[in-house]
Amino acid sequence: MKTRQTTLIFIALLNLFSFQLLAQKSNYSELIANNAAKIELKVIAWRHDIHQNPELGNREFRTAELIAKHLQSLGIDLKTKVGVTGVVGILKGDKPGPVIALRADMDALPVEETNDLPFASKVKTMYNGKETSVMHACGHDAHVAILMGVAEVLASMKKELKGTIKFIFQPAEEGAPKGEEGGADLMVKEGVLENPKVEAIFGLHINSQLEVGSLSYRPAGFMAGASDFKITVKGKPSHGAYPWLSVDPILVSAQIITSLQQIVSRNVNLTENAAVVTIGSINGGNRSNIIPNQVEMMGTVRTLSNEDESLIYSRIKQIAEKTAEAAGATAVVEVPYTIRYPVTFNNPVLTKAMLPSLQKSAGVENVLLIPAVTGSEDFSFYAQKVPGLFFRLGGMSKGKNPKTAGPHHTPEFMVDDTAFKLGVITFCNLVFDYAELSKK
Repeated sequence: MKTRQTTLIFIALLNLFSFQLLAQKSNYSELIANNAAKIELKVIAWRHDIHQNPELGNREFRTAELIAKHLQSLGIDLKTKVGVTGVVGILKGDKPGPVIALRADMDALPVEETNDLPFASKVKTMYNGKETSVMHACGHDAHVAILMGVAEVLASMKKELKGTIKFIFQPAEEGAPKGEEGGADLMVKEGVLENPKVEAIFGLHINSQLEVGSLSYRPAGFMAGASDFKITVKGKPSHGAYPWLSVDPILVSAQIITSLQQIVSRNVNLTENAAVVTIGSINGGNRSNIIPNQVEMMGTVRTLSNEDESLIYSRIKQIAEKTAEAAGATAVVEVPYTIRYPVTFNNPVLTKAMLPSLQKSAGVENVLLIPAVTGSEDFSFYAQKVPGLFFRLGGMSKGKNPKTAGPHHTPEFMVDDTAFKLGVITFCNLVFDYAELSKK
């Protein structure tokens, strides 16, 4: 009971001071806005450079070097090779205060860009044993550039800064290569939230279907937990002209894929939470007239509760194994396969307290409360350990239709350069406002 009373008092105080912060436009907010405007072109240039030189997870060597050189130039203490290629900067303000972490992810995706841009990616590399194109198809290049800009603004305001800021530049948000560790989970294991101990963490994600100038958020469960899975169906090969001599793994795979779609529609209580089961890759055979001996497929599971996750895991295994068995084939199911991200949870007290900061940065009418998102984020690993707030930053050009804007993880993904300044301003306001609230 005592703990509950303390929490309620804390919430009430946070609400009171939050409204005070919103009502009074402080000098540091004006200074932040002015400093962000001064470096806007630098942030855009960094983003163009990173976009043109993308690197896959745990291979962000050039990006990490660019970040490290910039932080060093600002006099920020530096740790490199954290969580493989991660960079952590520590900036101590001249005034006492809390330890606040800000996070940006660095990795790109194995996607071939189709945008006609002067800084479009032409990079190719090896991925899963095959040559592939590489593209920043999720906006992590923007996240890095924004946080580099935030570091410059806050370093220039060191005399006014209360407390310590940790700048976390994280590799492999999209998942480490098979057989490797990486991402937020590994950085947490390696102590990124300790020495000094982080009190709160903030993160953002640019969104190609949210208009520039807007922010969106949700308290509690914001983004889904996610896992990937792999199913290997093993049959018996034969000449395509004599299918009765085979156990056709392609046909079995087709039956499995169709049945998997019944999990969400027939097993998950959709009145409580959304869920997704998607097959994104299927590979088998190399000629039109040869039935192969096996097929491999890969997919993703998205859930908003641990109970739904367990249910879906169980049903994937059951459907794949029993369908294959009925056809005389076998199915090997690996779930999770390489990644598992928890639900991205925004601490409700922190979210309510910092909402005025978001509104001050973008304008009250431009801060949107949205439903839960079935996309996932490994920011969730940080938010499991310390109170966290993760929000979305609008990256779609004004007047554009969200339905026709290039979605994330596609060759057409694109964000507007004018979006980045708001990201810098919002991060900086969150830092200063949280420091003010924490000393109350």
